[in-house]
Amino acid sequence: MLDKSTAVGERILLTLWVGALWCVGYVVAPVLFANLETAQAGALAGEMFTAVAYLSLFCGAVLLLLQLLREPRLGNWRAWVVAAMLVGIAAGEFGIRQLMAEESGEAFMRLHGIAQLIYLAVSMLGLALVAFGSRPASGWGRAAT
Repeated sequence: MLDKSTAVGERILLTLWVGALWCVGYVVAPVLFANLETAQAGALAGEMFTAVAYLSLFCGAVLLLLQLLREPRLGNWRAWVVAAMLVGIAAGEFGIRQLMAEESGEAFMRLHGIAQLIYLAVSMLGLALVAFGSRPASGWGRAAT
């Protein structure tokens, strides 16, 4: 039902999504905090995390739709992984980030820790999709695509 160009599009979306997660979360944000005042680094990192969240919601929604069109059953673990990533991103951006904006001190740090754990979980789930492929392998000895 889904052709080869769809497979290429899926790989591009997955690469863009997971690459953005890892680049901003584990390269850009640490560099900002190492080189700028904390308030300025936090403001810039927050803007970048918001951009990644919206990119994630777009890429994830398209990937989830394609997963469900290809394999519309409860046993489709890839669809569950994408859905879990989307929930994590949405919870972080529209829940925890909003709460963090209202807090300071210890409460802020607690929420920040929760946000970091969610981001790590989403990043690792994304890495699993990259490692195992966004679609089932098409035969023995062939790499998953």
